[in-house]
Amino acid sequence: MAGRPLIGVSTYLETARWGVWELEAALLPAGYPRLVQSAGGLAAMLPPDEPARAAETVARLDGVVIAGGPDVDPSRYGAARDPRCGPEARVRDTWELALIDAALASGTPLLGICRGMQLLNVALGGTLVQHIDDHIESVGVFGRHTVKPVPGSLYAGLIPEETSVPTYHHQAVDRLGTGLAPSAYAADGTIEAVELPGPGWVLGVQWHPEMGEDTRVMAGLVQAAS
Repeated sequence: MAGRPLIGVSTYLETARWGVWELEAALLPAGYPRLVQSAGGLAAMLPPDEPARAAETVARLDGVVIAGGPDVDPSRYGAARDPRCGPEARVRDTWELALIDAALASGTPLLGICRGMQLLNVALGGTLVQHIDDHIESVGVFGRHTVKPVPGSLYAGLIPEETSVPTYHHQAVDRLGTGLAPSAYAADGTIEAVELPGPGWVLGVQWHPEMGEDTRVMAGLVQAAS
């Protein structure tokens, strides 16, 4: 009997402290699995692994989420590093790009969140703006701004109205990757969501739905993965 779809969410390795321990840990803010669960899915954490194992990993999942996090290494899209670009996360870049490639190749429903949307764009040959102002309220604090859907897009089919969303990013899509189409914009013209038109379900959002109450984006992934 079919059950709830299994949604894998990428994680990252950091040194963390709990109880008497201070060790390297695979970390993921709890908002991500909670959002998957609230949207009707089962959540699985995907720690970095060998890129060659990405296809086997994705084959056991019904859907994939690439989570938010540090800046994508500019060398991935052929750019010199801006001084305002954050530290490299090469292991994570490599693993998550492999997950994206595997999901696209297999037709597995895919959602990129913030960094995940940017990495999706890079995976398809796009580039990023390495620094923009006014999309971070203050360091370590999520802000909010409105996003407006593009009529007829996959995203608009999930959320048809202009919406206030939780946001925390200082980079954005510059040149769109091959096949990607914008599906939402901020008031300043920043691309806030992208999608890959076609038979599959591929969406990236620049904001952080795991920090809000609106489950519709994740519910769309869960439905596509069912």
